[in-house]
Amino acid sequence: MRDIAVRAGVGVGTIYRHFPTRADLIVAVYRHQVQSCAQAAPALLASSQTPHHALTAWIDLFVDFLITKHGLAEAMHSDAAAFEPLHAYFLDHLLPAVTLLLDAAVDAGQINPIDPLTLLQGVGNLCIGASANSPYNPRPLAALLIRGLQTTPS
Repeated sequence: MRDIAVRAGVGVGTIYRHFPTRADLIVAVYRHQVQSCAQAAPALLASSQTPHHALTAWIDLFVDFLITKHGLAEAMHSDAAAFEPLHAYFLDHLLPAVTLLLDAAVDAGQINPIDPLTLLQGVGNLCIGASANSPYNPRPLAALLIRGLQTTPS
């Protein structure tokens, strides 16, 4: 907590006032990352050339999130009750985001339908073992997966 306070340029007391425990801080970081990833979906859909491009960009953000989340995994596997509702929070926010993107790409005829949860789980499984210190990079496989959803011209 001292290192975080120094990096944030605030006193340790300020950190503890906002986050009384280490678990509170981890939950806040996790929720912020989930919200950022979820909020990116409609923004990418509005600003991208096509729904498929928006989906591709979002999956890249999702991979970044997952790699960061795996960094928190050890801390989140503790017995802290604060971590229990995070999986539901993850699904409640990210499932609608990916569904929005998938529906738009399917409606545009750019991809074949896929169950949104299956896609999230598949990308999540590709990211197992990835970290800032690992030579494994799941991005090429995630990109291949998204390209594989594309419809082929008939």
